[in-house]
Amino acid sequence: MPFEFERQKIKDVILIKPEVFGDNRGFFMETYKKSEFAANGICEEFNQDNHSKSSARVLRGLHYQESPYGQAKIVRCVRGRIYDVAVDIRPDSETFGQYVKVELSEENKNMLYIPEGFAHGFVVLSDGAELCYKASGEYNPQADRGILWCDKDINIDWEIDFEPILSEKDKGQKLLKEVFTKDRRK
Repeated sequence: MPFEFERQKIKDVILIKPEVFGDNRGFFMETYKKSEFAANGICEEFNQDNHSKSSARVLRGLHYQESPYGQAKIVRCVRGRIYDVAVDIRPDSETFGQYVKVELSEENKNMLYIPEGFAHGFVVLSDGAELCYKASGEYNPQADRGILWCDKDINIDWEIDFEPILSEKDKGQKLLKEVFTKDRRK
């Protein structure tokens, strides 16, 4: 089997460790195999691939698309090193407001599966980073939403000792409790 699937503390988020075949020429690895992913609970049809490049100290997120345009993602870091974060924003979930954080890097070659209903963000820990990720839904600018990266109610430990570089959009995101009021939670 070319993949190892590890369920995280929020069981719907899965760390995927590919088998890497390396020799003096370089390496080869599979990054997606529909049959194996489906056998491990990842059944979405992924119909958009994205590639992003970020400078050192950049923090992007926490982003999501509002229903019915939600996206599941499979994220991997192809250059550099990041902390990748998924926050459960499913109003009826037992783990609502909790997060999973993993290190993804060009060295470990791991990937993170983030199901629909999660906000996603990452911070660059190296001189720069490039991410490639699959998305189950196409980008819809009218459904584009976000949660403030430093929301005290979520309390993400980004493990950084620097002021992150943020977009104006990310600086102005709302708090989780402003987006998901009690009447929107069952």
